[in-house]
Amino acid sequence: MRNYTTEADPTPLVGPRLDHLLPDLIAFRRDLHAHPELSFQEFRTTDRIVARLEAAGLKPQRLEGTGVVVDIGEGPIATALRGDIDALPIIEETGLPFASLNHGVTHACGHDVHTTCALGAALVLADTHREEPLGATVRIVFQPAEETMPGGALACIDQGVLSGVPRIMALHCDPRIEVGRIGTRIGSITSASDTIRIELVGRGGHTSRPHLTEDLVFALSQIAINVPAVLSRRVDVRSGVSMVWGQIAAGAAPNAIPAVGHMSGTMRCLDREAWHSAGELLDEVVQQVAAPYGVDVRLEHTRGVPPVVNSEHETALIEAAARAELGEDAVVLTPQSMGGEDFAWFLAEIPGSMFRLGIRTPGGEEYDLHRGDLIADEGAIACGVRVLAAAALRSIRDL
Repeated sequence: MRNYTTEADPTPLVGPRLDHLLPDLIAFRRDLHAHPELSFQEFRTTDRIVARLEAAGLKPQRLEGTGVVVDIGEGPIATALRGDIDALPIIEETGLPFASLNHGVTHACGHDVHTTCALGAALVLADTHREEPLGATVRIVFQPAEETMPGGALACIDQGVLSGVPRIMALHCDPRIEVGRIGTRIGSITSASDTIRIELVGRGGHTSRPHLTEDLVFALSQIAINVPAVLSRRVDVRSGVSMVWGQIAAGAAPNAIPAVGHMSGTMRCLDREAWHSAGELLDEVVQQVAAPYGVDVRLEHTRGVPPVVNSEHETALIEAAARAELGEDAVVLTPQSMGGEDFAWFLAEIPGSMFRLGIRTPGGEEYDLHRGDLIADEGAIACGVRVLAAAALRSIRDL
């Protein structure tokens, strides 16, 4: 029997279809959490996803190496939903009974929840289609290697997962938002993230005679201070360009100017166009700052990911789904994040949107992502499934 929200929005509610699946989904998530796998090594995870989809009568297709794609329904593709499946090289410190059995690897970013929500959406949509044909197809992408740069999304695109797909949607755990709510934002929700490494080379010498050599340590310090300052004046400040150093190393003695030193950091940006222009400008600025000191400069600029830029229409579909499934106050405005996310590569090809899934227990402790003690409230799984599946159903009506 169908359940409807309102006469104005006859999209069937997902919640009633989910109750019988929840125990299985929670068990599935705990199994993934106990057996986390690093990027492009998610072989067991892939096997588990395939087995569960096949048990539901679906026909998943394995991607090259790791990852899975499955189509549900018939006819033109209305949308794709993406769940990332890899874990991080972090020691788990949660003390959970289903804590990681792979020492030094854990789902500290919540990808076990992402995968489970995508799986749950697939199962709900399959049940719906069996009862009454969807009238279109929903593609679910279980993507490997989000935690690497430039990310497993590129490999998925190369294998054709976006072929015929008009839009794509995804979620990401947010331990700042309470369970039962999601965070959305139109426009940039995450930042571009590049890795910068600079090596300086000189002759070395005595600290009493810096004028007879190249003062390499002083040159490093000037680059560390002035390159971020110059970038902030040469690139539109509204683009949010941020150059932050995480490592500087040179020398072994207090009275010796070293011959080699290096520094590395990240450059982040909230605007896609500014990301390109800042990258082109970076080499020029580094060379100019270093020039007075006579050192040789070797710059390695590793492009990471562009910013995730949410489209207005797809964000509206997600918000309508969340309000119908979780309540009128379920949607909050999420702040922009300077973290990188390879979902951006999908959005460079087609429109789409990523929302933040609240995983904090109401009134409970607030954690942060990429920490070994991160605990996600499992009540978030039902919320994530409901919003993903309901947004997919609205995408079908939107064709």
